[in-house]
Amino acid sequence: MKQSIKYVLNGVFAVAAVAVFIYVYAFGANPAGPINGTAVTARTQPASTPAAATDKTIRIGWTAWADAEFVTKLARRLLHNRLGYHVDLVMSDIGIQYQGVANGDLDVMLMAWLPTTHRNYWKKVSDKVMDLGPLYLNARLGWVVPDYVPAKTLDSLIDLKKTAVMKRLNSRIYGIDPGSGLMQASQKAIDGYGLTGYDLVASSGAGMTAALKRAIRRHRWVVATAWSPHWIFQKWHLRYLKDPKHLLGGREQIHAVARRGFYNHFDPRVTGFLTRMYIPMPELEQAMLEARDNGVERAVSTYIKDHTGRVDYWLSGRLTEPPAS
Repeated sequence: MKQSIKYVLNGVFAVAAVAVFIYVYAFGANPAGPINGTAVTARTQPASTPAAATDKTIRIGWTAWADAEFVTKLARRLLHNRLGYHVDLVMSDIGIQYQGVANGDLDVMLMAWLPTTHRNYWKKVSDKVMDLGPLYLNARLGWVVPDYVPAKTLDSLIDLKKTAVMKRLNSRIYGIDPGSGLMQASQKAIDGYGLTGYDLVASSGAGMTAALKRAIRRHRWVVATAWSPHWIFQKWHLRYLKDPKHLLGGREQIHAVARRGFYNHFDPRVTGFLTRMYIPMPELEQAMLEARDNGVERAVSTYIKDHTGRVDYWLSGRLTEPPAS
């Protein structure tokens, strides 16, 4: 009798052990923190294991800024159609993206503004992520006004202190996402130039362009936070206000940033593709304008069709046309 009970108990323990193994294998041991309301499961296997090497889903963090949307969806198309990966785009605030990549909840982000705009984020995560290099150069941040606003009256951020200028602008500066580096720099500019009488209106990239559109349609004065590249410079005649104290930063590079272990976790072609991906600024702005007029997916299709040699180089490393300048 005791021997029978022993066999039964051994069988129960064996079944329980198998069940626990299956659960851990399928779902992972530890849940990761939520990103933008979506629970993300942490990877529990080392990146160098065979299971990790065959992972076919890549999670890319992004924010709906005009340049980031085009570049991110271009990368998604090529990763899916040419390299056979499923790509999840996770929309989230820029600060959460840095945290997600550093924690391994996200695999990569394609909108790291370095060295100045995202300096504070970068300092916190630089030892926990991989910099895959620049996607495009000569980006910048600033505040813009329509060209019909007289430069003799409003030419720099210093001029915003004039009572008449403040009245024409209704004491408002139209901004974007509240957690963005541009908004942080803009608040620094407000403090540095003594513009405390102004309301920095937080919104989104789409909200900022809508404010510009309304004002320009009515030929009213308006100041908005902006950045290059952006399709607004193709659509309207705008100019940056001078920033003699350089509180809004200088020329920037936009980098791809991946989590640690990214190279070992995926096919090396993925890292090679993201490392070689680079778009000249004029081409990017033209693609962004088409995306605005005809939709992002069509703009992606057009870019791939018009730049087959460059796209092939990104994917394979074989140069069939002169490199982008």
